[in-house]
Amino acid sequence: MSSIGQGSTGREVSLHAGQMMEMGTKVVGGTSAGKGGTTHLGVPVFNTVADAVKATQANASGIFVPPPFAADAIMEAAASGIKLIVCITEGIPIQEMIRVKEFLRSYPSARLIGANCPGLITPGVGKIGIIPQRITSAGPVGLVSRSGTLTYEVASALTAAGMGQSTIVGIGGDPVLG
Repeated sequence: MSSIGQGSTGREVSLHAGQMMEMGTKVVGGTSAGKGGTTHLGVPVFNTVADAVKATQANASGIFVPPPFAADAIMEAAASGIKLIVCITEGIPIQEMIRVKEFLRSYPSARLIGANCPGLITPGVGKIGIIPQRITSAGPVGLVSRSGTLTYEVASALTAAGMGQSTIVGIGGDPVLG
């Protein structure tokens, strides 16, 4: 899987994209309107998701944009051919997410995790989002949670008990989810 970061030059995505790359996630680019043609964290920055997909064949995206822009970012990712969309942004208005859900019906191969989620991680392999690798360990237990904080607590408790995780997915706790 090849991932981009939408909002790639912002503070939050810079921190987490760096951690994603350190872990082994294949981050091939990012988007930030008006900053196309530059690089950030050693990867190219594009003005649009369509440009990023065309240049890199990315098939996953982590969305770290502010709430007023997040719904459009989700729809842009789907329309550009992204198959796995992970939206970390919280506080997206409910009406906007209803519009996103309707829009995504036209893109059945796109899968949305979130919004308002910590993302997903396969310990020792890769992640998209903000789940800290240090609280996870590889193993057979799968974990899906609506709460970011409880996702961290359960992953940490499983690791402390010697029960590694295969994949952890935080689906988000907003009223309208992907």
